[in-house]
Amino acid sequence: MRLFGVALWAALAEATRDEDGSFCCSALGVVGLHERLVYPGFETFSTSLNRYFSQGARLEPQCFLQPHNTAEVALAVKTLVKANQTVPCRFAVRSGGHTHFAGAAGISGGVTIDLSLMNDVVFHADNETVSAGSGATWLDVYAYIDKIGKMVVGGRSASVGLGGMILGGGNSYHAARKGMVCDNVANMEVVLADGTVVNANQNENQDLFQVLKGGSNNFGIVTRFDLEAFEGGNMFGGLVLYPEQTAEQQFQAIINFGDKIEEDPYGSAIVIGVYLPAVAPVPMFMNAYEYTSPVERPTVFEEFFSIPGNISDTTGIRNMTSLALELEEPKTHRVSFSTLTIKSDIRVLHKAHTAFKTVIERLSAQASGDWAILTLYQPLPALFAQYSSKKGGNILGLDRFDENLILYEPYLKWSSSEDDLLFESQAQWLRDEIETYAKQLGVDHEFVYLAYADKNQKPLESYGHENVAKMRKAAAKYDPEGVFQYMLPGGFKLSKVW
Repeated sequence: MRLFGVALWAALAEATRDEDGSFCCSALGVVGLHERLVYPGFETFSTSLNRYFSQGARLEPQCFLQPHNTAEVALAVKTLVKANQTVPCRFAVRSGGHTHFAGAAGISGGVTIDLSLMNDVVFHADNETVSAGSGATWLDVYAYIDKIGKMVVGGRSASVGLGGMILGGGNSYHAARKGMVCDNVANMEVVLADGTVVNANQNENQDLFQVLKGGSNNFGIVTRFDLEAFEGGNMFGGLVLYPEQTAEQQFQAIINFGDKIEEDPYGSAIVIGVYLPAVAPVPMFMNAYEYTSPVERPTVFEEFFSIPGNISDTTGIRNMTSLALELEEPKTHRVSFSTLTIKSDIRVLHKAHTAFKTVIERLSAQASGDWAILTLYQPLPALFAQYSSKKGGNILGLDRFDENLILYEPYLKWSSSEDDLLFESQAQWLRDEIETYAKQLGVDHEFVYLAYADKNQKPLESYGHENVAKMRKAAAKYDPEGVFQYMLPGGFKLSKVW
C-alpha cells in the first residue's frame, strides 16, 4: 500500500517547509498516528521531556511519537523513511532515557519515538518467559514478577529502561550464575529499517540476535523482550555505609571477592566511594551487597562485614522491587558518568580514590547548588562471559579474555547548567588520570562497557575486530540503506567505528 500519493507529499512539504521537522511529524499524523503525536505546549509533552534521567539529556523534538504497539512503531519507521526522501527526517528512540548525554535517546527538532507506553509485562507459563515491552522499566518488571514468585536476570535500578540496558549488555546481581542480562533474553521482537517486524532468537535471525546483545541501536527498534524466567522470591541485600578511612580494606575486599566469585556465585558486591555534601561533609564508602537467595549475612560477604566502623546497614531479606527502589535517583539533576575497565590491581583503585578526593576539593571550591560525586568499583570476572556462547553468543567480546577485571565508573551530578563545564571537565580529568596510571602499570584494558560509556568513548570498537565485522555484516543485511546510522544519529554508531 502506498502511504502517500506524490501530490499529497508535495503539498505537505510545501505547507511545512518553514518549520524544522514539522513535515516529518505531519507525515506521521497523515498515516493515522495523529493521536500518538505530542507537541510542545501540551502538558503531555513536558511530562515526556521530563522522563529523561539527566536534565542535560533533555533535547526538545518537534514532536514526540508515543506508539502503543509494535505495528505503530513499524508504521512510523516506514513513514519516516518515506518522508526522508522529501525532507530530512531524523529521529530518536527512547526506552527509559537513562543515558546521561544529550542525543543518545533524544533529538532536537526531529521526532523522538517514546516507547514508554509499550510497557506491558506478562508471564508465559508454557515456556517460562516474561515478555516485557521495550518501554518498561525494571521496576515494572520486578513489581510484576515479585507477586508471582518468579525472577529474571535484569537491571539493578528501578527507573532504568529495558531497551537501552539490554542492548548495551547489562550487568546484574545474577551475573556470576547466569551471565550478562542480554544473555538471558530468549527472544527479541524487532522493527527493521523497512518496517518489517521479525523475531530474533537462537533459531530465527540468529545473526541479528547476537549483534543486538551489546550492539545498541544500530540494527532496528526492539519493541519486546522475552526474558528467561526462573523461580524467584526474596533475596538478601542492601547498602552498608563505612568511613572513608577503610579504603585499603574496601579495595582488598572487592578484589578478593571478584577472584573468589566461583566459590559462591550467588553473591554480588559493589564498592562505592561517595561524597554527598548535602548529607555529610566527608567522603565515605556506601557498598551494595546482594545475594540471590534468602540467606542472612552469607559468608561470601564476610570480609566486607568484618571491616570495622560501619555507620549504617540496610541489609536484610527483601524482594527485588525493594532493592531496585533503594538504588533509585531522582530525575532532578544534570549527570555525567563514564567507565574504565582495568585489571584487578589495588594500586589503581588507590589512585582512583586519591583522584576522587582531589575532585572533591576542586568542586567544593567552585561548584554551586546541590551536587554529589560517586565512584563505583564492580568486579567483572572472566566467569561472566562463559554463559554467553551457550545462549547464542553476544557481541561484547568478553569471551576473548580469561582474567578478572574491575569496572570503574565515576558518577557526578549537579543542579545548575552554569556548572556544566566544571563538572564535565572534572569527570574527564578523573577518567584520564586513572587511565593514564593504569597504562603506566600495564593493567589497563580495552573493554568499554557501553551502558556506562560517555559520548566520547568508543565501546563498539572495544569489542574487537571480529565482532565489529559481524556487526557490519548484520547492518548491511538488515539495514542496507543505513537508516539506523544516519536517520537515527544518536548513541554509539557503527558507521563511526574506525
